[in-house]
Amino acid sequence: MSILTRRSPRAAGLVVAVLLGLIPAAQVAAQAAPSYDTLLERLDQLPGARVGAALAEAADARADQARALPNPSLSWSAENAWGTGSYGGMGRADTVLTLSQPLEVWGQRGARVRAARAQAQAAALRGSQSRSDVASQLAAIYAQAESALRRYTLAEEALSLTRDDAAAVTAMVKHGREPQLRAVQAQSEVANASAALDEAQAFRDAALARLAGAALLDAPVQTIDNSLLDRAPPAPRGATDVALAVRVAEAEVDAAGRLVDVERKRALPDLSVTAAQTRFREDREQAYTLGVSLSIPLFDRNRGGIRAASAEQRAAEARLDQQRRDSEAERLSAVAGLKAAGSRTRAADESVVAAEEAYRLARIGFDAGRISQLELRSTRSALIAARGTAVDARLSRVGAEIDLARLEGRAPFVEAR
Repeated sequence: MSILTRRSPRAAGLVVAVLLGLIPAAQVAAQAAPSYDTLLERLDQLPGARVGAALAEAADARADQARALPNPSLSWSAENAWGTGSYGGMGRADTVLTLSQPLEVWGQRGARVRAARAQAQAAALRGSQSRSDVASQLAAIYAQAESALRRYTLAEEALSLTRDDAAAVTAMVKHGREPQLRAVQAQSEVANASAALDEAQAFRDAALARLAGAALLDAPVQTIDNSLLDRAPPAPRGATDVALAVRVAEAEVDAAGRLVDVERKRALPDLSVTAAQTRFREDREQAYTLGVSLSIPLFDRNRGGIRAASAEQRAAEARLDQQRRDSEAERLSAVAGLKAAGSRTRAADESVVAAEEAYRLARIGFDAGRISQLELRSTRSALIAARGTAVDARLSRVGAEIDLARLEGRAPFVEAR
C-alpha cells in the first residue's frame, strides 16, 4: 500500500504532463484554410484537373503517332526444297528475300495527321473546360464552408442575444412587471436558439471537412481568414466573346469533318512497292525483282464508314448549333443573375444596419418598460433574419459568378486572360 501511495502522485503527474503535451499538438493540427487564390495555384494537382490534362496529353501523343510512316515488311521463302530425288533437303533450294513498303500516295497520311491534330485541339479545349469546372467546384465548396462558418457565428450571436433578453424578462417577472408566461416563453426561445447553434455547428464541421477534402489539405481546417463571400466579382466580358463550350463544339465539328476525309481516303487503293532478291543454289547466281502492288476496291469501298463519319459530322454540327443558342441564353441569365445578386447584397447589408439599430432601440425601450416582450422578440428575429439574408445574398453572388465563369472558361473571381 505504501509503495502504491508513493507512486500514485508520480504516475498522476506523468499523465497530466502527457495530456498537457497533447493539447498544443491538437491545436497545431487544426489550421486556417488557405486563401482561394492559393488553392487555385494548386488547381493542377486536383484529380479533376489532372484527368483533363491527361486526356489532352493522350490526344497530343496520338497526333504525334499519326505522323508515323507505315512499317515495311520483310519476308523470306525457299523454293524447290524438301522434295523428292535431287530436290530433297535444301541442297538445290532457291531462296527469295522480299522487302515490301506500303506507300500513302493518295493523301491518306495527311488526312490522318490533320484529323489527329483536330482531335488534339478539341481535347485541349475540353481540358481547359475541365479545369474551369474544377475551379468552379472549388469556389462553390469554399464559399459554402465560409457561409457555414458565418452561420455558426450568427447562431452564437443569436443565442447570446436570446439569453440576454431572457435574463431581462426573468428580472421583470420577478418584479411583477411581466407575467410568468413570458419567462417560460423566453426559456423556450433560448432552447430553440441552442438547438439552432448545434445544427449550425454540424453544418460548419461538414462544410470544412468537404473543403479540406476537395483542396487535398493534410490537416482539418477550423477558420477561413481570406473571405470569398465579400470579394467582388470581375466585370463580365463582352457579348462578342465566344463561350468556351461553343469553342469546344466548334473544335469537335472540325475534328468530325477531318474524320470524314480519313474515311474517304480509306476507300482509295492501297499501293505498295516490293523489292526481292532471289539466290539460285544450282547456278550460284542471284537476281533481283522489283514490283508494285495495288489493291482493287471492288467489294469494300468503305461506304459504311463514310456514311457513319458523315452522320457523326452532322451530329456535331447540330450540337454546335444547340450549344451556341444555349450559351447565349445562359450568358444573359448569368449576367442578369450576377447583377441582381449584387443589388441584393447591397440591400441586405443596409437591412442589417437598420435591423441592428431597431433592435438597439427596442432593447432600450424594453428595459425602460415602454416596449413589450413581443416587440423585442420581433426586432430580434428581424435582426437574425437580416444577418442570415446577408449571408444568403453573398452566397448567391458567388453562385452567379461561378455560372458566368464556367461560360467564359475561367476560374471564378479571376479576370479572363
